[in-house]
Amino acid sequence: MAAHASATTGHEEVNYLNWKTGIWSWLSSTDHKRICFLYLFAISIFFLAGGTAALLMRTELATAGPTIIKDPHTYNVLFTMHGVFMIFLFVVPGIPATLGNFLIPLMIGAKDVAFPRLNLFSFYLYVVGALIGAYAMLHPVDTGWTFYAPYSTTTDSSVSTMVFAAFVLGFSSIVTGLNFLVTIHQLRAPGMTWMRLPVFIWASYATAVIQTVATPVVGMTLLLIIAERVFGAGIFDPTKGGDPVLMEHLFWFYSHPVVYIMVLPAFGVVGEIIPVFSRKPLFGYRMVVLSTMMIAAVGFVVWAHHLFLAGISDFSAKLFSIITFLVAVPTAIKVFNWVSTMYKGSISFRTPMLYAMSFVFLFMVAGTTGIYLAMLGVDVYYHDTYFVVAHFHYTIQGGAVIGLIAALHMWFPKMTGKMYNETVAKSAFAFLFIGFNLTFIPQFILGMNGMPRRYYDYPPQYETLHFISTIGAYTNGLGYLMVIGSLLWTARYGKVKAPRNPYNSLSLEWQTASPPIHENFEETPIITEDPYNYGVHRHT
Repeated sequence: MAAHASATTGHEEVNYLNWKTGIWSWLSSTDHKRICFLYLFAISIFFLAGGTAALLMRTELATAGPTIIKDPHTYNVLFTMHGVFMIFLFVVPGIPATLGNFLIPLMIGAKDVAFPRLNLFSFYLYVVGALIGAYAMLHPVDTGWTFYAPYSTTTDSSVSTMVFAAFVLGFSSIVTGLNFLVTIHQLRAPGMTWMRLPVFIWASYATAVIQTVATPVVGMTLLLIIAERVFGAGIFDPTKGGDPVLMEHLFWFYSHPVVYIMVLPAFGVVGEIIPVFSRKPLFGYRMVVLSTMMIAAVGFVVWAHHLFLAGISDFSAKLFSIITFLVAVPTAIKVFNWVSTMYKGSISFRTPMLYAMSFVFLFMVAGTTGIYLAMLGVDVYYHDTYFVVAHFHYTIQGGAVIGLIAALHMWFPKMTGKMYNETVAKSAFAFLFIGFNLTFIPQFILGMNGMPRRYYDYPPQYETLHFISTIGAYTNGLGYLMVIGSLLWTARYGKVKAPRNPYNSLSLEWQTASPPIHENFEETPIITEDPYNYGVHRHT
């Protein structure tokens, strides 16, 4: 992408990392790039905590009968901790709050987001919500992350505190989404038309729309749970005229679109990586943009496929089944465009590309198995089995989390000014990819054989597959530790300095220094080309 005023020579020594020093300069900074790091630090803590809970559960399930967890209640607490920490505190803020903060202003040629102070306020709302959630686990919650009524309205654990934490976290998400929407509308550089926006920006835009529209619904749902518990309001209690299925409708009206809050930014990441490492223009740019917005729109009208067994009418079940199949259309368009971009490309198998290609494979598995769950008759059998557990993790972990790791490797040189170790990164990728599939392929088989999900114990005939799954989980965990450890070590002690544009990318963020200066660009860039003209013009 041409940028007439992108020269930053002479200022590489002073950048956003060192222009002010001290912990307070970071904690009080309104620089979107520093706020990215604050989020990265915070979500990593909860990722490690949620991952530890998952490994403890997997260890318990490695063999039939009690192993290391002596009672079902403790298992349910770990199950809840894993779900709440991973969903609300790690994956939902994942790419939007970290890479979204870092990249959106850089990619559109802005100095910062539209409301920098509001951006910092959003981070501290996240911190407050996270601390309340962590406090709630001191009187452990055992409802699972869905807080289904009537159990959540009657259990004596600290459900009210936990749902209030989720309520505060929702506000943080809304504020971040609004900030990004205004930023993309108002702060684009001259020449950065809507059809020249990088696909990551389109993905972030669609995500921000979902954040601002869907999140208030779950906020109200959580307040209603508190009202039910504190005042006995009778909204979800059938003995008082309430309806527990109403809670599921309200919860999933948010929580199905929230899947796309997690995954759409990863789509954008993959859409940026594949053209760069294939040295080809992104195939069908307009269709990629259209499919992104279609996914965001259709995601709002498929929530009831989570309620096929909850007692909705036959007509509603058939209608939501048909609509759910429609999600496959824009998703297939994306996969077709990614594969077509790679076709006859000069592919470089560097670490970001390996993660991007694995994302395509894993998400195709997620999409294919999702078709089974959209079919009414099949869903009746699979719904409460490990088949859903495996499908869910292929979608979220294979999609959002792999997308985040791909993005961290792709933009690590820009963020830190240093190059990660390619050999270590590829080794970590191997552990992670093999471990992930070793964990969840057996769970598909367990589900097809009727193993119910959310159970503390199981009959001996399922033991072999559970044991293999546990070995995979530890391999997967080792891969994550290698990724986190190697990137942290390189950021702190790495000696290999990154050039301004180590991948010869054409998008705007690579045209400024690595790491960028405080205000991103010396002068306002002027955009004259689209960001995917690989092979069309000569750039270095």
